[in-house]
Amino acid sequence: MSENSKPDTLAANGTDANGTDANGQVPPTPGRCFRGSLIAGGLSFAMYGLNQAIIHALEGVPLPNKSVAAANIAVAVRTLVVGMSTLITAIFVIATVGLLALGVQLLIQQKQTEAK
Repeated sequence: MSENSKPDTLAANGTDANGTDANGQVPPTPGRCFRGSLIAGGLSFAMYGLNQAIIHALEGVPLPNKSVAAANIAVAVRTLVVGMSTLITAIFVIATVGLLALGVQLLIQQKQTEAK
């Protein structure tokens, strides 16, 4: 069977022997969601620490005051650096919360299908 061909037989849950569905994607499980949220949470804490270090490092460096253009460029660079690190931190936090919510939702769906 070539890499691009689809499996001929699917199990009762819609996956083949490798755990992939008819589209070739691995369906999410609560365990995978919670592991992913732990990884994203760890990265968000690391990025938060880096963000705080950047902020504290930049607050000790004075802005240039001899030229208005140089001061404007320095302010723009500081804003971009702090803004980008804050944005990356927020993205990892959102990914953590989303993966946690998906894991809980999948657990609830499993409990409901078991109850039927």
